[in-house]
Amino acid sequence: MPADGQSHIRVARPSRNLVAAEEFWVRGLGLSVLYRAEGGDAPGEHDLLMVGWPDASWHLELVHEMAGFAEPQPTVEDLLVIYLDEQVPEELVTRLGTHGGRCVPSPNPYWNTWGITVEDPDGYRLVLCTRAWSNA
Repeated sequence: MPADGQSHIRVARPSRNLVAAEEFWVRGLGLSVLYRAEGGDAPGEHDLLMVGWPDASWHLELVHEMAGFAEPQPTVEDLLVIYLDEQVPEELVTRLGTHGGRCVPSPNPYWNTWGITVEDPDGYRLVLCTRAWSNA
């Protein structure tokens, strides 16, 4: 099957702390744990947490490797944008903050106008955008 618009997408990132990451993404944003695995401490073995919405065509993979740990190195432009097509619920922003997120200004004024940017515990940025998006 060729890659096309129906192909599932996995966004993979290293994490310093999978417990803190799960707190943010699951309890804060409301994603589900889709898969979890515990590895050992030998090189190449890692703990894995996959989160997402069960009906989505994407998921987020968070990896923590004790032996050869890859330190997260996000930039201010490493964004995961969720288009809400409505105002960002204040309750959601509060919940993300309660579960390890931190609201930050974006260097791109577009995101400050059309959304709210929240840093996760690893420093990656989630943008909750008030606009809608369609590839059609």
